[in-house]
Amino acid sequence: MNQLVETIVKGIQEKKGQQIVVADLSGIDGAIANYFIICQGNTPTQVEAIADSVGETARIELHEKPTHVVGLEQAVWVAMDFTDVLVHIFVPETREFYNLENLWQDAKLTMIPDVD
Repeated sequence: MNQLVETIVKGIQEKKGQQIVVADLSGIDGAIANYFIICQGNTPTQVEAIADSVGETARIELHEKPTHVVGLEQAVWVAMDFTDVLVHIFVPETREFYNLENLWQDAKLTMIPDVD
């Protein structure tokens, strides 16, 4: 995993984001990014807090910021675009509905253990 991916995971874990999956898409032709990071928060408030933490952690540690962030209004699915890394933060029902892990099943998936 690259440094940006590790820093984003750290930002997710700071706010107790759960069921983090890193999908390595670098070997897939036509993929829109090298990595997808998918996680969830229990409520829209937690989803928003995770998104804030990811942005802050990347900015402070790597001087990186997302080029685009969408979904903060309802905060049931927030997408953050760091060009080579796309971050998807869901509430559980929305994550289950879209099932992005299945969509990118050709990718190498790494499950990150939840922190307590």
